[in-house]
Amino acid sequence: MPHFQVRAHEEKLDGKAEGQLVRSLTEALVQVYGERARSMAVVEIFGIPQHRWGVGGVPGVVHAPVVSLHVREAALHLPGIDDAPGQLIRAITDAVAGAFGESVRDHVGVQLVGVPAGRSGVGGEVDPPVPA
Repeated sequence: MPHFQVRAHEEKLDGKAEGQLVRSLTEALVQVYGERARSMAVVEIFGIPQHRWGVGGVPGVVHAPVVSLHVREAALHLPGIDDAPGQLIRAITDAVAGAFGESVRDHVGVQLVGVPAGRSGVGGEVDPPVPA
């Protein structure tokens, strides 16, 4: 299950940005993997007070949202999808800039976390099942 975690300045979460992020990050996933990915996308947004966030040794000055996308490792190398990591990083950056404004584009951090087969689960079952 593709799982986004977004960390951003709490002060930038204005009640509109959150919905925009959920929609646009989901669309970023659909853009790369197709419509089948829409129903699987999970987005969590964490607000961190500006004074508890620093860039370059300076607290609270630069808004540099960070997005982590956790997906199965195999999803980063699917046949027929050229450069999935590059496509995802570009689409996620576009989504965040769309929600917070172009001024954050050069500061958006994206981490793609590939989860090896057999290292995740849903409903108490290993997903995907480990071959016997």
